[in-house]
Amino acid sequence: MNIDQRLEALTQTVELLAAMQVDNEKRWEKRWAEISTALQQDGEHIRALVRVAELHHERLSRLEDQSRG
Repeated sequence: MNIDQRLEALTQTVELLAAMQVDNEKRWEKRWAEISTALQQDGEHIRALVRVAELHHERLSRLEDQSRG
């Protein structure tokens, strides 16, 4: 293998690595967007559950007060 062949092989390797890096970055950005959306939805669900728990607590407190009085 002469120097020109080696340089050509090296060039192809670098081009392949660059293409792989671009592909990996696109996949990472897509996955991060999916994770971000899922985390946002989880937060909304948790807030809704907290509100349900608060309402139940208030109802139980009222029922306890009624049974005492």
